[in-house]
Amino acid sequence: MARGRVSARLIGAVTAALVGSGLGAFALTPASAGASAPVTAAVTTTVVTKAAAASCATGKYQKQVEGYLKQLGGYGTVTVDGKQSPADCTAIVKFQKRFGIQPAKGLAGPTTYDVAKRLAATRTAACKAKKKGITFCIDLTNQTTWVMKNGAVHVKPTITRTGYKGYRTPAGTFTINKRTKKEWSDPYEVWLPYWQRFIGGRGFHQTTTYIHDKWRGSHGCVNLLQSDAQKYWSIGKIGMTVKVFGRRPGT
Repeated sequence: MARGRVSARLIGAVTAALVGSGLGAFALTPASAGASAPVTAAVTTTVVTKAAAASCATGKYQKQVEGYLKQLGGYGTVTVDGKQSPADCTAIVKFQKRFGIQPAKGLAGPTTYDVAKRLAATRTAACKAKKKGITFCIDLTNQTTWVMKNGAVHVKPTITRTGYKGYRTPAGTFTINKRTKKEWSDPYEVWLPYWQRFIGGRGFHQTTTYIHDKWRGSHGCVNLLQSDAQKYWSIGKIGMTVKVFGRRPGT
C-alpha cells in the first residue's frame, strides 16, 4: 500500500468502527472517495479515537448502573467495570428511553441511577397478589408498579410517582371503580389520560409532568408514563384489585 493512502479494505474498517460507535456512516467509502483515498493513517486513527470517545460519556454512577442493568436484564450486553463502551452506551440509552429519562444519551447520571436502583430493589412477591385474576401492585417505598396475573408477574415492574408530602397515597387493598379514557380534574384543572380510579379521587393515570421530577409528585394519584398508562388501561376492568403497600420516602 502506498505511503499516505488507505486501501478500500481499511476504509471499510474505519467506516464500520464509526457506525459501531453510534455516529453513523462516514464518507470514507470507495464509492465516494475512490478505491485508494488520500487519507493518512494518522487522520484515520484520530477519527476513530474521537468517534469512540464521543459515543457516550462516562457518568458518575457508571458501574452501579451497569450492575443494575445486568441484574434487570433485557437491555443488551453490559460489562460491569465502570468503563463506558459502545455496548454499555446502547444498553443505557435503551433503558433511559424505556423509562422516559431525559436526555437519553447514555450518561449514567443520578436519575438513571435512581430509577435502576428502585427497579432492582423491587420484589414482586411483596405484593402478595391473589392467586387468581389480575392484581395491580404499587410499591410506594420504591415508587414502582407492576401487574400480577394468577399469582405470577404479568407486566414487569415500571416506575411511578405517587402522592408527595401532604397528599400521601394510602396503602391498602382497593378495587378499580371508575374508568374513563380522559378524565377532567376539577381541583387541578387538568386532563388525566387513561384514568382508573380505585379510592376516593385517586387512581392511575398518565403523568401530566416530567415523572422524574421528585419535587413535584402527585396529589395522591399513581402517575404513569404514557406507554404504561396505556398498557394498564388495556388490562384494567371495573372490580379488579389494586394493592398499595410501603410508604413513599419523605411522606
